[in-house]
Amino acid sequence: MKTQMIKLLATVTFGLVGGFTINQVNSQAAYKTVSMKNVTKTAYHKASNAGSFYNQAHTKKIVNVKTHPYVTYYVTKEAVMQNGSKKAVFYYAKSASGIGGWIWRKYLTEGESPFGLKYAKSYVAMDAETGDVLESHNGNTQRLVASTAKLMTIYLAVQKAEKENAWNKTVSVSGAGLRSMGLSYAVGGFQFKTGHKYTVRQLYNAALIESSNNAAIALGRWVSGSNAKFIQKMNSQADAWGLSSKTKFVSASGLENDDLSPFGYWVSGNYTDGNQVSAKDMATIARNLINEYPEVLDQAKLTSMKTDGQTLTNANRLLKGKTYYSSDLNVDGLKTGYTPRAGLCLVATSQKPGKHRLITVVLNDQNEFTETNTLMKHVYSTADVYK
Repeated sequence: MKTQMIKLLATVTFGLVGGFTINQVNSQAAYKTVSMKNVTKTAYHKASNAGSFYNQAHTKKIVNVKTHPYVTYYVTKEAVMQNGSKKAVFYYAKSASGIGGWIWRKYLTEGESPFGLKYAKSYVAMDAETGDVLESHNGNTQRLVASTAKLMTIYLAVQKAEKENAWNKTVSVSGAGLRSMGLSYAVGGFQFKTGHKYTVRQLYNAALIESSNNAAIALGRWVSGSNAKFIQKMNSQADAWGLSSKTKFVSASGLENDDLSPFGYWVSGNYTDGNQVSAKDMATIARNLINEYPEVLDQAKLTSMKTDGQTLTNANRLLKGKTYYSSDLNVDGLKTGYTPRAGLCLVATSQKPGKHRLITVVLNDQNEFTETNTLMKHVYSTADVYK
């Protein structure tokens, strides 16, 4: 009885597929390899989110298939393995980066993996010249977009500044709410000094480079006379561009209403509402901005600058000199964003010599810089316009 109990504890059954029980056993006799042969190297990818890679004896799990959803594995060996009275065919497969091991053949399907990003809930790649969508996943789904929404604010502010030659005009930053916001650890970044005057240019730099929320709101008030009227203008501009009827703005800064409320800038919608914009619509906003006002990129590519004695720091780590910069891509803008509910968001742009400019958007991501690099490299290597 004691011996039988030890054997029972040593065996952990974790799956029953196609009548074949896969056991993880702390014994080299877990799986018996009945036969094995080398096969022509062939590309495969996951058939579903089920399955895992193991060592040959199945005493150690290496990785779950769902952990790497968009990976191509290359099968080089095939084996018949026996577990108890059951036999099944297993593949030895590894990716180009070395992910893999032995896996039941039904968990893979032949062919290279389709492209996809692991973390981003939505993404789009757009040709800045034509507006063509070159790659998309949930690209028409409205989501919270955090500070990437400032691109609409920037567009409307630049539009007025250019039309009225008003870059050096001073802007009112009166109000305890704007001053308090600048001092807030959670939503601050640019401090408004009591009685001090700021120009349109200074607020523009603070909003674009530092992603200052109070600077964005102050710019909106300057454009339209009040925060509420400016938000109406944001939505009117969205309509004029033909953005989705589901795209709605409630904030000039990208903050959600519960963050705006303590400072007096909750204008419309429910307490937890925020700007709802699709990845495609965000790309369209960026396209209009940089096509009409390409000089915006002169500031958007700066990693830092001084204004009014304060250092503005750009959070875009794809820029030259930053951690994720790639000389092959040469990203030169545009805007980062984050709130806990929106997740990490990034609108980025780059241009190869003699080619159309590329705009990418990733929303609700966990690794926005790496995934933007991946998306750009994929589009540059596959889209006809870049060949």
